[in-house]
Amino acid sequence: MYKIAVFVSGRGSNLKAILNLVSQSKNAIQVGCVISDKIECPAFEIAKNNEIPTYSVSQIEQKGYQTYNEIYSIIEKLEIDLIVLAGFLKKIPDILIEKFENKIINIHPALLPSFGGKGMFGIKVHQAVFDKSVQVSGATVHFVDKIYDNGKIIAQESVDISNVKSPEEIAEKVLKIEHKLLPQIILKFSEGKVIEKNNRIYVL
Repeated sequence: MYKIAVFVSGRGSNLKAILNLVSQSKNAIQVGCVISDKIECPAFEIAKNNEIPTYSVSQIEQKGYQTYNEIYSIIEKLEIDLIVLAGFLKKIPDILIEKFENKIINIHPALLPSFGGKGMFGIKVHQAVFDKSVQVSGATVHFVDKIYDNGKIIAQESVDISNVKSPEEIAEKVLKIEHKLLPQIILKFSEGKVIEKNNRIYVL
């Protein structure tokens, strides 16, 4: 059994896509928990409907939240193999990155290294892409390190946006790619088919 923890901040459309993969994987992959930076996170309803435990996390101690040290203990106890950031808007603290080196991945709604970094999330990314009159966008799955959107790129898929009329149109096109690409890469991880060689990442 390959176990993943999914970090979310919003409505959980990527979580849904991941759970679709889980249902098709014949029990080879399991979502062990869903974690958010919010107490009232829409994605928690998806998790609860699938009987997946949920936790809220904060950098500081406050009622209703776990600290990152507590989340680390939970993840260890659940024997999580991979942490997946699926629309999680907070920076992962160094303590978690150090303890799960090369075991945390993120999906970014643009073709990194362009249109990444602090503050570049959601519609802000697509607005920047639109304003630059970029002709091609897409999604990137990458490892998470101590710098925003800086980790090695695992996989990318592009889409033609030469005829779009708004950032929202770009968002719609890119989201479809996210829903396909992220589950594919999780499956490859579960099969041991994501490797590093010659300072590059290969998906077999």
